[in-house]
Amino acid sequence: MERITIVLMVFAIIATLVFAAWGAVRITKDIQFQTNCIQYLQRAVISSTTDLAKENLKVAIDYLNAHNLTKGISSIFLKQPGNDIGFFYNNLTKAYDELNSINDDATSLEKSNVLMKLRESITGNSEGSLRVVYPDGIEIYPYNQGFFWWGIISFIATIGLWVATLKPYMY
Repeated sequence: MERITIVLMVFAIIATLVFAAWGAVRITKDIQFQTNCIQYLQRAVISSTTDLAKENLKVAIDYLNAHNLTKGISSIFLKQPGNDIGFFYNNLTKAYDELNSINDDATSLEKSNVLMKLRESITGNSEGSLRVVYPDGIEIYPYNQGFFWWGIISFIATIGLWVATLKPYMY
């Protein structure tokens, strides 16, 4: 092998490792967010009592507070309302306040209505879906731009360097 081919291959391997690291970090951040926030919101949605819903919603809100996920937009290019972290956070805190406002002597119907409203506001519909609606990219906020560029540059470098390395052997 020529020296230039070996150098290109070394850089291609490094670029591949950098791209793989990007993927691993993204997956890890997503799993952490799902485990520490979204799964508690899902538990709040399926709770049969207001106390159980309040307990699980509080864990999710505490996680958002601890990670400073209370305001901002997780979009990079288009500032879409669906990626508004402030709306997501305020919606959860208002739902928690409403759960707190329920008296212990409230009727079962009143408690059921609050639980249904909670379910609808967190899942975005009333059709029984348990999919929590949350802003895309919130798990890596406020580093969305950094992750975007890390992924794009490492992917292009990986493809380009491997093509340059293997081009002499393609024909």
